[in-house]
Amino acid sequence: MTAAPIKTGSARPDEAGAVAPLRIALVISNLEYGGAQRQVIELANHLERGTFEVHVCSLSRYVPLAADLEDAAERLFVLTKRFKFDVSVIWRLAAWLRRIRADVVHSYLFDANIAARLAGRLAGVGAVIGSERNTDYHLKRRQLWAYWATRSCSDLIIANSRAGAQFSQRVLGHPAEHYRVVHNGVDTVRFRPQEKAVIRSRLGLAAEALVVGMFASFKAQKNHPLLLEAARRVLNRRGDVKFLLVGDELHGGMHGSDAYKVRVFGMIEALGLSRACVLAGNRDDVEDVYCACDVTVLPSLFEGTPNVLLESMSCGVPVVATDVADNAAIAPDGRVGFIVPLGDAGVLADRLLRLIEDGELRRRCGAAARAWVESEFSTARLAEKTGAVYREALALRARRGVEGTRASASGSSGAVRR
Repeated sequence: MTAAPIKTGSARPDEAGAVAPLRIALVISNLEYGGAQRQVIELANHLERGTFEVHVCSLSRYVPLAADLEDAAERLFVLTKRFKFDVSVIWRLAAWLRRIRADVVHSYLFDANIAARLAGRLAGVGAVIGSERNTDYHLKRRQLWAYWATRSCSDLIIANSRAGAQFSQRVLGHPAEHYRVVHNGVDTVRFRPQEKAVIRSRLGLAAEALVVGMFASFKAQKNHPLLLEAARRVLNRRGDVKFLLVGDELHGGMHGSDAYKVRVFGMIEALGLSRACVLAGNRDDVEDVYCACDVTVLPSLFEGTPNVLLESMSCGVPVVATDVADNAAIAPDGRVGFIVPLGDAGVLADRLLRLIEDGELRRRCGAAARAWVESEFSTARLAEKTGAVYREALALRARRGVEGTRASASGSSGAVRR
């Protein structure tokens, strides 16, 4: 199949002559409980109506977060892969992009990134934008090949961290000017400070308990063992602390998350932490559950921009996180909580104890965290910055089209003169 001509217009007048909204297609591998998935929902809900018309496509039927997508019945399209390497997804996705007359396709996660690059070019979409959501992770050889083979199909890549942009540039070989950094955003209306007592009652936690929360899927990246080692140290000094673990394995045990979960549960038992740990599983009321915590912790091995840091801070709950990716810029040390060295359970335990034992410090860090997120990491800021990248990508594509036409005309006239 030959590629359709690429549309380069950044806006279209309607029949009355008014400027029609740009049609945006957000394509993602699934809509399970995850950070990239949450950002797709937030972006779809907060890009300005009238300026943008946003559609969402999932390459999996597993779409629990679709419940949070406004007007999902009209805006969500599920395009299921029939088997692992189902290349027909590319042609079916291209057909959907033509049907909605997409101006921009913006993809998230590996499967969607590759499919959207190829489908976007086949459908003649004005701008094809990929995403980098993480850093310092391992790509299989076939994944690297797929990215390299489709490099020319991508106009820009939006990374949610500077570290992620630098990592992607090293691995995939795109020039630095191919990247735009837009940190994640959080809905500060949904994620807001609330009273603890009622929420703790729902979770079976005592109103007077000291609660450390970890909100993360059971996958190796999130590094639950470091928290559990620190928990043992904390409990040696304060036996009244509870550790609330929110999250579960990935759908279908993807990426070995089922085996990892078994390992974590075994470690809880071996360290004698069973009575101190509350296993909450996946929740659709996380905006409430954050508020049950006195402090949250994210001991990840690597990250992009972790939603859980932003969500916790938006709820006025201080955070403790490992010094990876952009965490130190997202959660300023000593101001909204603490940043700790990766792999040091002793320092992690010390910082948790500081916040646990000093109520005034918790209050001060929590208030600062809420104000920081409101000013820098709201969904309004996410939508504003991402929308600007869409317009820039369309303008860049149009400029290249004009330059290509001029070059072609120059070559033609030169041939005639000879």
